[in-house]
Formats: sequence, structure tokens, C-alpha cells
Amino acid sequence: MNDQPAVNPLPPRRAVLAAALAAVVVPLSGCAGAAGEAASVAPRERVTPAAPERSSAGPGKTPSLPAPDAAIPKDPKRLADALTRTVERLRDAIDDWRRTGDPARGEAPEPVVLLSLYEQRVYRYLARNPGVASRTYAKLPKDTAARARDNVTAIRDLLSLAHPVSGPIKIKVRPAEPADALLAAFRRAERRFGVDWEVLAAVMLVETKFGRVRSPSYVGAKGPMQFMPGTWKAYGMGGDINDTGDALLAAANYLHASGAPGDYRRALYAYNHSNAYVDAVLLHARQMKRDIRNYYAYYTWQVYVITPKGERRLTGP
Repeated sequence: MNDQPAVNPLPPRRAVLAAALAAVVVPLSGCAGAAGEAASVAPRERVTPAAPERSSAGPGKTPSLPAPDAAIPKDPKRLADALTRTVERLRDAIDDWRRTGDPARGEAPEPVVLLSLYEQRVYRYLARNPGVASRTYAKLPKDTAARARDNVTAIRDLLSLAHPVSGPIKIKVRPAEPADALLAAFRRAERRFGVDWEVLAAVMLVETKFGRVRSPSYVGAKGPMQFMPGTWKAYGMGGDINDTGDALLAAANYLHASGAPGDYRRALYAYNHSNAYVDAVLLHARQMKRDIRNYYAYYTWQVYVITPKGERRLTGP
């Protein structure tokens, strides 16, 4: 996994979605030489004055959704309350999406996108503020605290690997394929090679945010699972490195050859020679195994980069 911090101030986010972005990446060893989480440590979190759950909705009315840059409370009790409400509403929104929407074809609905983004931003804030994080965990319901710990620890592990290097490259981003289309591809790879679909999904989340990052990595890794050409030649089975289904089969093939499912730690370490990377993937996979709704929440997590002026979001609202 290689984070992708930018070297120049970024244009407005909507412009970035339609254009390449100058950035530098962090080289790490491993099979994939991956482009990575595409997120990095930043000196501060961008906020707006409006808090996410302050709503004028009366009895029986639905509270307003958090704005894309809604303020994150700094007080642990208020933060715990905001996170608890967000997680509860996000689960309900995902249930509604799966029941009445079409995750196999359409994009995620606005409530899922905005609630998931706020949750992601909270975890990123807590990952950079461990003191606040520990006090916040103590005020969360048990299940929500476990969810928060896993996600914050995974993000912190990945951010620990981010070290800017010189030399600009371009970051290309695009929308992810539909959530249930990806889920079907994960399960197809699981059936063929015996590698848990949740582990494959966690690798893809960390590598390219489910295919949103489409640029080759600093070391030349390509595709949604970020394979080096030599590794692809050995494990790609004649497929297209940029095709999601082919890339997932190749990743499952490589992980199986490297020890999965018997020893996921060894297999993932072969994929990327970093214990922090391995820990992060397994934590995200554990959350998806606990509740499939966590897959749909991760699916709507957005791509971040770091600039000299701080953290910037490249995808989403």
C-alpha cells in the first residue's frame, strides 16, 4: 500500500474528478507495489460551522443529513454521541438501500454517502488524535466502540506508512463499479480459490478504494488490485490487469499461493511487506465479517490525498 500525498495545491474537488492530479507516492515492498489507500496524514481536518446532527426537524421528522464538511466535535462525549447517531442512521440507510434500491446497478443513495463520509471523517480525525480517541471509545456503546477501534486503528496503521517523496505523478479517479456487482466478483473469487471475500474486499478498499483510484503506482503497479506486471504475468491467468473481475481472481490466486486461507497474515504480508498493512486489511475484513452492512459503508468511503495545505478529498460530495 502506498499513500498518495499531493505536492501542489489542489484545484476544487469537482474539477479534480474530471482531471488528473499531481501527487507523489510512497514506495513499499510487496507483490502489488500498490497505489494504496490514497489517503495521508494531514495537519488538520477541514470543518464548517454547522454540526452534523443539529436539525430543526420536529417530532416525527427525519433529522437533516450531515453536510460533506460538517464539523466534528472535539469533546469526546459530544463526539461519541454524534458517532453513535451516525452509525445507527447509516445502518438504517444501508438497509433501505439494499431493500428498496438497486446496489447491483445504481450508485449509493445520498443518505448512505453522506452518513458514511461523516463516519469516515470521524475515524480519520480520531486516528490523528489518539488521546481523544481513547476517551471517545469509553463513551460509546460496546458494538460501536469495537467498530470504531478497528477502523481507527486500521486508518492509523495505513497513515503510519505515508511519507512524501519527491517527483510528481498523476492520480486518476473514477466512480466505483456498483456495490453488488463488486460483491458478486469477490464471492466468485472466493469460490474459486477459497480466499474469504471479505479479505479480498479489504485489500481492494485499502489499495484503490474499490477501484476509484485508477493511476499506476509510483513503482508501476496497475489496476484495481495494484499488481506489478511481473506478478500479474505469474498470477493473472491471462486476464486484463485493469479488469475488476480478472484482478480479483488474480489477487485470490496470489493470496492462496502465499498461504491463504490457512495463514492470512503470511499471505497478506507477501502481497505487501508491511505488518501495518496486514493489520489494517484484517481489521477491515473483520468488520465486514461481523456485519455485511460494513461492506456497504466501506464501499462509500472516499479517496483522500495530502497537500502542503492539508488533507483533501478527491471523490464524493
